[in-house]
Amino acid sequence: MARYGQAFKDRAVARLLPPESAALEVVSQEIGIAMDTLERWHTEALSMPARGRAWTAAARLDAVITTASMNEAGKSAWCREHGVYPADLALWRASCTTALSEPEEARASPQATRQDRKRIKELERDLKRKNAALAETAALLVLSKKLEAIFHKGEDE
Repeated sequence: MARYGQAFKDRAVARLLPPESAALEVVSQEIGIAMDTLERWHTEALSMPARGRAWTAAARLDAVITTASMNEAGKSAWCREHGVYPADLALWRASCTTALSEPEEARASPQATRQDRKRIKELERDLKRKNAALAETAALLVLSKKLEAIFHKGEDE
């Protein structure tokens, strides 16, 4: 039986809950989880208080856009309805603004990402080889010390 982490479950259930409210069948097909399992996770999430629910990035952006034109009373009412603190909403807005203010040039291109992955793979392979060599050297050192201890014992007698 497969075991899924809490973060994975939270992301899957967040897609089922408002504001995204995706269909159970769609989410099940997209992430490859049985509908019964998703339904159980959904029921467990609904039994939790609204504050404990996870919001996807798309849902947070949608919430920021929805509440952008509202006055404080409207935002507070919307927050109560959806189980979000107004401070969280302000934090999401700041996060969206920061993400959008980054220049395009600062973001990694797919080619740079591919090169980085290749370099990481080479470094991991090199590290694995060096670890094996270090382990072999340590084993030889231990064996040589044992051998030396055995033969020195014989010379003393």
